[in-house]
Amino acid sequence: MTDTTSGLAFSELPLAPAVLDNLQRLGYDRMTPIQAACLPLALAGRDLIAQAKTGSGKTLAFALPLLARLDPRRFEVQAVVLCPTRELADQVTQEIRRLARAEDNIKTLTLCGGATMRPQIASLAHGAHVVVGTPGRILDHLGRETLALGALNTLVLDEADRMLDMGFADDIAQVIQHCPRQRQTLLFSATYPEGVSKLAGRYLRDPQEVKLTERHAATKIRQRFYEVTDSQRLHAVGLLLNHYRPQSTLAFCNTKQQCRDLVAVLSAQGIEALELHGDLEQRERDQVLVQFANRSCSVLVATDVAARGLDIAQLEAVINVDISPDPEVHVHRVGRTGRADEEGWAFSLASLDEMGRVGRIDEMQGRPSDWHPLSELTAPDDAPPLRPPMVTLQIMGGRKEKIRPGDVLGALTKDMGFDAGQIGKINVNEYSTYVAVERGIAKEAVQRLNAGKVKGKSVKVRRL
Repeated sequence: MTDTTSGLAFSELPLAPAVLDNLQRLGYDRMTPIQAACLPLALAGRDLIAQAKTGSGKTLAFALPLLARLDPRRFEVQAVVLCPTRELADQVTQEIRRLARAEDNIKTLTLCGGATMRPQIASLAHGAHVVVGTPGRILDHLGRETLALGALNTLVLDEADRMLDMGFADDIAQVIQHCPRQRQTLLFSATYPEGVSKLAGRYLRDPQEVKLTERHAATKIRQRFYEVTDSQRLHAVGLLLNHYRPQSTLAFCNTKQQCRDLVAVLSAQGIEALELHGDLEQRERDQVLVQFANRSCSVLVATDVAARGLDIAQLEAVINVDISPDPEVHVHRVGRTGRADEEGWAFSLASLDEMGRVGRIDEMQGRPSDWHPLSELTAPDDAPPLRPPMVTLQIMGGRKEKIRPGDVLGALTKDMGFDAGQIGKINVNEYSTYVAVERGIAKEAVQRLNAGKVKGKSVKVRRL
């Protein structure tokens, strides 16, 4: 069992000079605790069970070892990363691509459900070195024989606890049956329930265990609990938002119905809120996440399953609308804010029926909860409604039309005269491009884009 602190430089690891140069260019200088604990073992070829929360730098802890074992001249799949959700798979793919810049032509593919099969089959036919995806879709490709794992040398199970929660145990077992026995397996999990321990026992060879006991620094995340009755609960969320006025809030509910009810209550108060739960189609889910990540929606109301694998930068507050029955889940929810040394708020609303759950959270965190009265939540009468700073525009056309973020930024700044500071994140998907613009210029930006051109072509644009 290893517990270690950060601070080691990447230059102390047995990495190629080109890899170290690339890490420096990407701004990676010293290792996070999970990287310092995992990388020496993983680079030495050991199987690993690592317990680490999202946002701890775990992607780099498995990406560097799998890239170190690749033979770029061999155009076969040599590494597979299994993830619980498409969002996490996309994040992991982007990070591997950034880290792979040190090598020539390493091809990384994402294979997830919710996307059409044909483009994935075509990409696989051209050959790939690394595949990142959800267990169900990877199993589909193995069944169709569009994916072969005979050359695989590294298998990563990312957020293993989440995959098991989502019912992927059988799919994972079947994917592993297609993998060579002689391989390195790296398992990462935020929590370590019995299911994960069984999984590790079956598929890992003499694994090293890395467990980081460090919790989020108490000073970075300020937690407050408020006692509510069930009839006050949804109204109390509005009180919290108007009192503290965070620009970006993730509100957790235990059920889909509670998500829908809360969004209706907040919308009636003029607060821009969107819901994220299992009933959404992939396209709707993508649009919701884009709007929240680029700060054009103030509150994302989500269930735990829907929020798996989300890593939103600059999240100022988390609200536990309901208390989770699992204290590990509570800690995981709260840890979404206060990332990268920023400060964050975590507010929890608890009824008398939920005090047993709060007691278990106190026990796990090793300190009593900080209780405050609802009556302290006030907002000046003349306070303007809480509005997100940005608005998201959807351009019909994406990677298929060879559109790149620079093309959209160029059209808005050079051709249409907007200031680059008024333009936020630009996300280019297969068939659509999403661009965040300051609220004050949204109407004008839609008009000018519809009347103008992007990459020499006329485009259709609408406000989401």
